[in-house]
Amino acid sequence: MSQSGNRRGNGEGAVYKTGAGAWRGYADLGWKDGKRQRKYVSGRTKADVQQKVRRLMTQAEEGTVIAGRSPTLQAWLTQYLDEVASQTVRPSTLRRYRQEARLYIIPVLGKLRLDKLTPHHISDFYQLMGRRLSAGSVRRLHALLRRSLTVAVRWKLMASNPVLAVDPPSVTRQEVKPWTLEQTRAFLVFIESRPMAARWQLAVVLGLRQGETLGLSWEDIDWAGQTLRIRKALSYRPGEGLVLGEPKTARSRRTIPLPEPLVRSLKTHRAEQDQQRAEAGDEWEETGLVFTTAQGKPLHPRNDYRTFQHHLRDTGLPPIRLHDLRHTAASNMLTEGIHARVVMETLGHSTFDLTMNTYSHVAPKVSREAADTMAAALWT
Repeated sequence: MSQSGNRRGNGEGAVYKTGAGAWRGYADLGWKDGKRQRKYVSGRTKADVQQKVRRLMTQAEEGTVIAGRSPTLQAWLTQYLDEVASQTVRPSTLRRYRQEARLYIIPVLGKLRLDKLTPHHISDFYQLMGRRLSAGSVRRLHALLRRSLTVAVRWKLMASNPVLAVDPPSVTRQEVKPWTLEQTRAFLVFIESRPMAARWQLAVVLGLRQGETLGLSWEDIDWAGQTLRIRKALSYRPGEGLVLGEPKTARSRRTIPLPEPLVRSLKTHRAEQDQQRAEAGDEWEETGLVFTTAQGKPLHPRNDYRTFQHHLRDTGLPPIRLHDLRHTAASNMLTEGIHARVVMETLGHSTFDLTMNTYSHVAPKVSREAADTMAAALWT
C-alpha cells in the first residue's frame, strides 16, 4: 500500500493514497478502553477525502461522530424493539412494529449500516412502499423508522437521523360521517329492548371505545356518584387470547359522569346478569366484567362486532362502522354546545388538537350558533 500524500495538514487527520489508486483517510478520535479510536473514510480524490476527514474532526469536536463500526439497520431494529419499544408501547403495537420491520423495512434497508443510511435511501424506500401499500401504511413505517433512529442517535450509534429530512406521503383524512341527533335517538329507541342495551348506549352516548366497554368492571362504576372509571381495555392477542390490559393512552384512563338514563340501564343490565349467573350455576365464570357471555366469560371483540352488524341491519339506519358510534357521540356533544375540552376528556383523546381536527365538520354549525348567541347578547 502506498503512503504517498500521507502528511497531515492542519485539522485534516491522516490522508493517504491506496495501491488501487483511490484515497483513504481517518480522523483520530482519541483513546477508549486503552485503544486508539479512528474513523476511516475513502474517496476518488485527495481533496474529497480531506474534506471528509475535516468533517469527521468537526463532528468529533461536537461529540456527534460515532467511533467504530455502526450496526446494520436490521440489527438495530431488533435491539430497539427488544430493549426500548417493548418497555414503552402496548403489546399490540409492538406486534405491529415487529411485523412492519420484518415484512417491509428489513428486506429493503436491513443490510445498510446506520452510518451509511441517507435521506435518499429513505426517500427511495417510501416510493417503493408507495407502490405496494397505502399512504397511511407508509406513514406508519415512517413513524417506526423515525422513533427507532432517534433513539439510535441518542445512543450515539449514528450522527443524525436521516428520516427527519424526508417527508412521508400525505394522507387525505376521511370525513367522519356519524349519525345525526335524530338517527341517534332512533338507535337508542331500537336498542332499549335488546339484550345488553347498556353496551351500545355507552358507545353512542359517551363514545367509549370497544375495548374500554368490554373491559369495564362493575367495581369501576360509582353508583352514588353516578360515574364510571376507564382503567382497563379488553383485546384479543394472537397466542394469548383475550387479555385485559392498559387503555390506549395515559389520557384514556379517565372518570366519566353518567347520565341518569344510563345509570338506570346499567342497573337493569346488572339484574339481567344476576339472572344469567343463577341459570348458569357451576358453569358461571366470575370475571367481574359488566358485559359477558351467558357463562360470565369476557366477550370476544369479533363477536361483539357481529352483534353490532346484526343490530345495524335491523334498525334500517345508515350503515356506519362500529368505531363511528364513538364519532357520533363526539359530534352530538359538540353540536349540543358541550365545550370541546369536555368532549376531549370524555373521549380520552390525548390532545385538544386531535379532538378539534377529527370533528372539524362540526365547527361551522357551532361557530354559527356562537355568532348568533353573541349577536343576541350584545345587540338586543
